[in-house]
Amino acid sequence: MNIEVTRNVILDLLPLYLAGEASVDTAALVENYLKTDPELARLTEQTAKTGLTEVPVPLSKEAAMETYVRATQRMLYRTLALSALIVVTVLGILVLILYFGFGLN
Repeated sequence: MNIEVTRNVILDLLPLYLAGEASVDTAALVENYLKTDPELARLTEQTAKTGLTEVPVPLSKEAAMETYVRATQRMLYRTLALSALIVVTVLGILVLILYFGFGLN
């Protein structure tokens, strides 16, 4: 039974590999794969130099766009909520001023 070694499989194994806890066979598998994926090899090398055990994998363009859209929506909702709060506060102050006769009594 042959299992295809994909990037996702290697990403699952990298924490063990970087921590030095992978078996000899697993380490060889990871190292052989890294020869075919220069970007992941570079990220793995940088991560090993920093002493981390998790490789920061760049997002795909689709995932990055989805994250951007969600962040933009959240900022819009936050801006609208803050604007509504400011309007309600200003109106409340105006009502108090009008109700108490401009505070001239």
